[in-house]
Amino acid sequence: MEITLTGPDTANPYLDVEAWAVFHHTSGAELRRPVFWDGGTTYRVRFASPYPDGGWLWEVQAGRAHHRFSPASGRLAGTPPPARHPHRALTRGFVTTHATRRAFRHADGSPAFFVFDTAWAMPWRATTADVEVYAADRQAKGFNAVLLMSVQPDMRARGPAGRGIDHGFEVGFHDLPDGRLTRLNVDYFQYFDRIVDVLVDHGITPVFQPVFHGFGWKGLGVAGPVVPPEQYARYCRYLVARFGARPAIYLPGADGAGTEPQIEAGGREIHAWDAYGQPTGIHYRPHHRNDAHQDADWLDFQACQTGHAGDHVPDRVATMWAQRPARAVMNGEPTYEHTGRHGVAAGWWQGHEAWCNLCAGALMGVAYGAASLWQWRLHPHEPGHSDYFLAADAGWRDALGFEGSHYVGLVGRILEDLPLAHARPCWDVSTNTRGLLDPGVLYLGYAEHGGPWVFLDADHRVPSKYWLIDPRSGQVVASGIRPPNHVPIRFDLYQPSILVCTENTPTFVHRAESQPRGSTASGSMVRRRDDG
Repeated sequence: MEITLTGPDTANPYLDVEAWAVFHHTSGAELRRPVFWDGGTTYRVRFASPYPDGGWLWEVQAGRAHHRFSPASGRLAGTPPPARHPHRALTRGFVTTHATRRAFRHADGSPAFFVFDTAWAMPWRATTADVEVYAADRQAKGFNAVLLMSVQPDMRARGPAGRGIDHGFEVGFHDLPDGRLTRLNVDYFQYFDRIVDVLVDHGITPVFQPVFHGFGWKGLGVAGPVVPPEQYARYCRYLVARFGARPAIYLPGADGAGTEPQIEAGGREIHAWDAYGQPTGIHYRPHHRNDAHQDADWLDFQACQTGHAGDHVPDRVATMWAQRPARAVMNGEPTYEHTGRHGVAAGWWQGHEAWCNLCAGALMGVAYGAASLWQWRLHPHEPGHSDYFLAADAGWRDALGFEGSHYVGLVGRILEDLPLAHARPCWDVSTNTRGLLDPGVLYLGYAEHGGPWVFLDADHRVPSKYWLIDPRSGQVVASGIRPPNHVPIRFDLYQPSILVCTENTPTFVHRAESQPRGSTASGSMVRRRDDG
């Protein structure tokens, strides 16, 4: 919910006013949410109760005694979450780090696995009508998170103000071209609110990256490494204030070394002000170690990227998995589909990449990106972008339809509600060696070329029931009772396959059984054979 306040009238309220609301629950719990300026003398505080009942008393406090707000206090009642909503965090609770530090969970304890899309430039280029088209496509395919640069980061970018205009973009801070974040554009963030509304209403969590540290939008001098750290931290607090009472992920570092002083300043500020403990992490440039701030209390995940040449490098994820203390890991930016020339990282390349990274330890989630979509290129002939990163003859709408997005979206559907948090990369229980194992609870194997599955050391380790899945369609092609060691699961599927072994019927199977037999709808799971 949102509480509207009237507050101080100063020369620059974004810089001059620091305030927050403290919420006291009848159970004794206390939460603190920052107040944000929203134009003129209007200030707001946004709040979500983590309890389904009880009462809340709130009061506004300010860093300066003479800064007064009206109303200064109030009373709220906690209510249950909605029974149904497209976004799971609004029915199951916000996402926080699992106790293993390897994965994430909802407040009700259910698993949270992310399938990320990459649409960096959406906030300053897309209209809400555009975002409706985008979000409907991604929701249908199974995506539930999207990476966003919260503001256009290139200091030397030039173009008309506006969305849907060639070369055009909207501006979050009027002084960002000078490497500063002091003159906030309220109109920009009010529109950003509407974009976030559309995403959340389609079950998609926005990933808020403050200011990029690497290539940026057009490679024209990013402000991330230039902005004074205290200004960067203030902006991170603003993002938490404005967007943090809804599903959110924070990415204070992006496309840099991870050691830039702005990243630590931003990470600490997010940790200090995010009352809900939603995920915070770092996304690195391709040629770096991916281990900065590994032991920081504000860091929940590390995300590598593997460049833009179409190489599969799951060992980057495996290396991060081995780092201590443990943090959730993923490849946050695989090669964009059709980047630079047609055919690069296209089609099933993306599905294979996702399953390889998962089996290397990416229990947090998998990611996908399409060339021309991440820049939000308006149409196939919009000029002004680097050819190296574009898909030839494609705008963002064309890129939505690239084949690889279908395969990556299916990863999340197949893994829905599976207990991954305690699983570890496993190479020794079957002849198909890519896999994850939580002994007695879950075995998940990926065979790039399919073929018969033969267990070598399954007793007391691999659960007794299995489902064999085609990861390109989501179809359950065989199921039954796991055979003894050295007895093959025979199925002539010499093509990519996934084997899931659990004691309880997985969610994707229940969904398959609810589909009309023979259904071929996109994303459906259809059972073909039962060996039980």
